[in-house]
Amino acid sequence: MLSIAERHKYILDKLNKYGFVRITDVANELGVTKVTIRKDVKILESKGLLYKVHGSARPANPHVADLDVHVKDNINRDAKRLIAQRAVELLDDNDSIIIASGSTIYSFAEEIKMRQWHHLNIVTPFLRLGVLLNEAENVNVVQLGGTVHKKSLSVLGEEASRSLDDCICSKLFFGVDGIDLEHGITTSTLDEAKLTRKMMKASSQNIVLADSSKFGQRGFGRICALEDIDVIITDDGIPEQMVTIVEEAGVDLIIVR
Repeated sequence: MLSIAERHKYILDKLNKYGFVRITDVANELGVTKVTIRKDVKILESKGLLYKVHGSARPANPHVADLDVHVKDNINRDAKRLIAQRAVELLDDNDSIIIASGSTIYSFAEEIKMRQWHHLNIVTPFLRLGVLLNEAENVNVVQLGGTVHKKSLSVLGEEASRSLDDCICSKLFFGVDGIDLEHGITTSTLDEAKLTRKMMKASSQNIVLADSSKFGQRGFGRICALEDIDVIITDDGIPEQMVTIVEEAGVDLIIVR
């Protein structure tokens, strides 16, 4: 039987590799009780080495704050650019699409602007995106109206939601604040989660653009379950175990490198 120190090392090594561990799995693998592993996790949490969440453990607190979009712009910029470049390849020359808000989404818009289109219709709540793509040739921007959320520079609320009633689009591209096994796809505010669900109903295919830091994180507002997403585009920093979970949910996972 492993010593306490060996069990602790085993737990931390698994966290390092997979991004989270289940207490039941570790107990079965080590041949000890769940009570024993819970005590181990509690000790490791008291030392600041992990964060305990409902029968599992994670390397850090998974709950994310509502950050200003300009702050987000400077986080994982290279990964976001690669994700954006891959996302543009999913567009057809005469597409009608919805594009939400966020820093990865803005990188996506920059890629759209650099390319030539025959005719592209874009519906968006994102004010920065509307201004940027209004300058693009053969790109028609429909800017949703509503209450401006200062941190995201995106419109939210009932007015924006009602405007989507008349839209029929092939694809929705949106960013998220968290992709989590238990809670699915989340964002930092309830209003944004509600509007995203409405956008999902107006599109045939739902595509998430998210760098690997979003996996294992949780925003305040729940958008949907993993199974409701058609495609996730992310970078190669995604934890190995999350790859399996996403694919088992029936999601087409595209990993850029």
